[in-house]
Amino acid sequence: MSNVNPVNPKPFLQELTGKPVFVRLKWGLEYKGFLVSTDGFMNLQLANTEEYQEGQSNGTLGEVFIRCNNVLYIREAPP
Repeated sequence: MSNVNPVNPKPFLQELTGKPVFVRLKWGLEYKGFLVSTDGFMNLQLANTEEYQEGQSNGTLGEVFIRCNNVLYIREAPP
């Protein structure tokens, strides 16, 4: 069995603030943008955001707000 190291989400999100991120939603949409801020509920604010569906870009959205309960995962995007 592999070792799993749990990560505390608040410091993880604080570390990602100001960096490019990928956010995947429960329904398959993915957003790439710069993480501007998070709140106590772990809602996300992204800037310069692009929307992707099945790996294909749907266009640029600019600034978006993503409610926490819609997020499947978030990861740092390559620069």
